[in-house]
Amino acid sequence: MSDTPISAASSARPQATFVAAAPCAIFIVATISDDPASYETVRAWCGDVAALVRAVGRRAPAGELSCVCGFGSHAWDVLFGEPRPASLHPFLAIGSGERVAVSTPGDILLHICANEMNLCFELATQLMSPLGSAVTVVDEVHGFRNFEQRSMVGFVDGTENPSGDEIPVFAIVGDEDAAAAGGSYILVQKYLHDMTGWNALSTEAQERIIGRTKLSDIELDESVKPSSSHSSLTTITDNGEEVKILRANMPFGRPGFGEFGTYFIGYARSPAPIELMLENMFVGRPAGNYDRLLDFSKAVTGSLFFAPSASLLEELAECNPDAPAADPAR
Repeated sequence: MSDTPISAASSARPQATFVAAAPCAIFIVATISDDPASYETVRAWCGDVAALVRAVGRRAPAGELSCVCGFGSHAWDVLFGEPRPASLHPFLAIGSGERVAVSTPGDILLHICANEMNLCFELATQLMSPLGSAVTVVDEVHGFRNFEQRSMVGFVDGTENPSGDEIPVFAIVGDEDAAAAGGSYILVQKYLHDMTGWNALSTEAQERIIGRTKLSDIELDESVKPSSSHSSLTTITDNGEEVKILRANMPFGRPGFGEFGTYFIGYARSPAPIELMLENMFVGRPAGNYDRLLDFSKAVTGSLFFAPSASLLEELAECNPDAPAADPAR
């Protein structure tokens, strides 16, 4: 995490107020067709996203509809050019063998949240319609908020999330990258779980893997918590202080198909802390001391995005890296 503070003068308004506990969400990842007409369609669409969110949201104000739109590294280059977010890069696979945080294609991310799924569904429909053949959806997940905000494996998720004034400190770019101020880096992964194997474990065994008690959500004492526990390996410190990310994870699944999963989505001021967490989980800290939750959970997608501020998202509609430069003599 950067030590550079967020300042009211230089930071722009994020696209959405982060409500990690929203009960419903739709996640859409798409790739952009490789042609100038598709690029222009997507650029123009950037200027309409906020208006579509407002239009659908007015139909049910109590639904607290929101949307965050992010772009991958390649998409940013072909759509907008310079300046680009300083830390945006393609997500590289982490791990090897049976444990790999895979890297999968992704140019555009939509994270749609509301109190009711019909609002999410309507907004997703309205946002995707004007894009047409300019994009191809490569992943779509409809998430739900489980009882007591528990993950699919039965433990409370997001307990250590930053809140209030902590959110911009850990999740929003500040003065360290003025051109990207007010934005966030977003890393997404879709995990599928072996629930038969997980549920065959005793509660005590599950608690040692997660590092917290299952019922009361209290962190295990360091004297009994394994160094390979999920909570141990995903705790990152810098100069003795914990570096947090904002998780908005959601369970999803199709019980009739035996599919049970978690959609991980982490917002951060820099992608470095999330990538270090994944390094700890998949490779180990030290190497070999990996996250035992991965014995029951497999990452099947993985992409990094940058969500610009609300004002920058609208301005991006006018960007074109291939447009001829203006003649300064005129």
